[in-house]
Amino acid sequence: MSTSLPHPRRVVIGAGAHIELIEQLRAVRGELEIRGSAYTDVTASDFEWGDTYLGFKRPPLPSMGNIQWVHCTGAGVDAWLYPEELARDILLTRTSEPFGPMIAEWALARALAFSQQIVDLADSQRRHAWHPRDVSYLRDTRAVIVGTGEIGRSIGRLFGALGCDVHGVSRSGGGDPGIFITTHGITALEECVRAADWLVVAVPLTSETRQLISRDVIRASAGAMLISVGRGAVIDEAAIPEALDRGWLRGAALDVFEVEPLPVSSPLWDDPRVMISPHMSGPTTIRGAIAGFLECLGEIERGHVPARVVNRERQY
Repeated sequence: MSTSLPHPRRVVIGAGAHIELIEQLRAVRGELEIRGSAYTDVTASDFEWGDTYLGFKRPPLPSMGNIQWVHCTGAGVDAWLYPEELARDILLTRTSEPFGPMIAEWALARALAFSQQIVDLADSQRRHAWHPRDVSYLRDTRAVIVGTGEIGRSIGRLFGALGCDVHGVSRSGGGDPGIFITTHGITALEECVRAADWLVVAVPLTSETRQLISRDVIRASAGAMLISVGRGAVIDEAAIPEALDRGWLRGAALDVFEVEPLPVSSPLWDDPRVMISPHMSGPTTIRGAIAGFLECLGEIERGHVPARVVNRERQY
């Protein structure tokens, strides 16, 4: 990345909520020139006009034109690094919005749905079928959370509050000792998952984490419930149906997939042991997107490299 900072004046917004984002940004920074559309509708002329881009996904264009700064509004920045990395002379920053609490609620809701058999009970209710059964509890079960950053900490905090033994796995091998009973490096992943009741995957997609949850890791899980909230390509998705049939996994709650939308031909759709949601566990909010952008903008205008600049080597 160039050491020179951009001079933001013309902002192109690419997002489904571009109208609301434009209104909010104009209300606080009326001197900025702003135009916007859905990211798929951003044009080459927009990038020739603008110097700054605000959005989660990369528009399907061959060139970034005159854009000097890209501010990503999502939790992950992989869209700007894969399959082709954004030119390093363009500043790349990420939002400061805390997605952890929202994603943690999503993950906990799925764990409770499985343990309390909520889906099956709802089906029985529709059929007017009275089927008493035993349910399980999160108390005294073991949750292994892969990724101990802001999102992993939030998930661990909620699972721990319900009595789970929470353990973490991360690239650094570190994690908040107030949340994680133990933390381990990636090299210990297979060993860590052997005793897991809940395997929660919350790492960003990087060259090191692509298919980190491999078939071998899944096979070692020995009956865990897989909960995926990071990126689909972190998991060997093709191994999930086999893992369910062989008992390596007892179920899966998936919010992210290798290809999105999930193809209609995927066997995951019709498997009653799988819960699918359309990449919705941690939505970007209008307020959070604007606050994160303004935070970085203020630092740039004061002559500082933003604290939220993406480390191109670590890829987040």
